[in-house]
Amino acid sequence: MQTPITSFSGKHRFLSNFWPAPVELDGKWYPTVEHAYVAAKTIDLQDRENIRHIYSPGQAKRYGKNLVLREGWNDLRLGAMEDLCTKKFTLLEECRVSLLMTGTAELVEGNNWGDTFWGMSNGVGCNHLGVILMRVRNSLC
Repeated sequence: MQTPITSFSGKHRFLSNFWPAPVELDGKWYPTVEHAYVAAKTIDLQDRENIRHIYSPGQAKRYGKNLVLREGWNDLRLGAMEDLCTKKFTLLEECRVSLLMTGTAELVEGNNWGDTFWGMSNGVGCNHLGVILMRVRNSLC
């Protein structure tokens, strides 16, 4: 078994949702998975358009903290993330090849900001993003 990848930084930055990789959501293109994921949280078309034009994924993430969430978002968010990650790694050859080159390594979205839903902080968390990326990787093989 390969050594786990425990940070989506450095040479593994491409695994991050902040990586510049355009993805499509409902017929509109967003500059990163993060932008598209934030847009998926709402059905407000003006908010979605605003998100598409936000300069950085970090700013898009902050913008998302003030959105009125679509009904049932907590039940939809894992599927939305998997769909967007699948698009990123299916459509973009450079990302697809890089993901496949991780082999069988466990992918852990390690962080120091306390996100225990999408990743792991101080060894604690669900690591949903890592699990999704491993599922996407397996589907590409």
